[in-house]
Amino acid sequence: MQMTSAPHLLAEDGPEYERILGDALRHAHERPDLEGVGDRLNTEQLRTMALGATALITAAAATEYEHYTRARGELRRAAAAEGADGVPGLDGPQSTSAGSGAGIGAVITVLTPLLAGTAALIFLLVGYLLKTVSPSLTFGRSMVTAGWFFACVAAAAILVAAVGLLVTALRNGATSLAAEEEEQELPEEVARAREAWRHALLERGILPFFRDALADPTAGPAARTPHRSPNRIPKIGYSRPDFSGPDDGPAAGPRPTFTSPDFTSPDFGGPEHRPD
Repeated sequence: MQMTSAPHLLAEDGPEYERILGDALRHAHERPDLEGVGDRLNTEQLRTMALGATALITAAAATEYEHYTRARGELRRAAAAEGADGVPGLDGPQSTSAGSGAGIGAVITVLTPLLAGTAALIFLLVGYLLKTVSPSLTFGRSMVTAGWFFACVAAAAILVAAVGLLVTALRNGATSLAAEEEEQELPEEVARAREAWRHALLERGILPFFRDALADPTAGPAARTPHRSPNRIPKIGYSRPDFSGPDDGPAAGPRPTFTSPDFTSPDFGGPEHRPD
């Protein structure tokens, strides 16, 4: 989950806030005042709540953060005025010519094997075709020679590109491993300001937020879990309609009785039986 942006926290300091938050959660069980972690709220729930309340938590260390950003900004402005390439641990200006040179080198490294390999394929195909049609033709042998030359160039370019990728990977690995060492090379004023902000953010922002969340009686897992078990589904204040037969109603009266009509056959007979 991404951190909710706070109006007084710069985007470049967001990862540092998340790192301090993660350290506090990893060592939460070592603090007696956070002994409720894992019982009512687990670390992931606390992390989610803290990321959603970034503005509230970081406001507790707003003074220290303002001092830290001011010292860092002054250092960057001084480095830019002196024409420095950058300060370890800070985002310094980069050389435009160096960047363009690196871009040209990357383009050449990519295009050289492709172009040389294509040329080698064309020259070898045409050259061997001409030698097959006319073995005595000198132009065919020249085409074959040129094709093999471009094939060697393509192979050498591929080897150089592989070596360059290996060197780049090793350099990036060494840079990432030495990140903490570079942080220690910051000027003393900036390093002290950053450490003061980290301490204030942890002691006055993150830890009090955890204590308040654990002390909240409505902050249990059942109150924050979106999927409830069937026995926790709230009862709706409506009962099912009472369907009953017509005999159960209060206005039910005696049912009308019907008898079938008495159909008798006409009395047909002879002349002696005619009706009077």
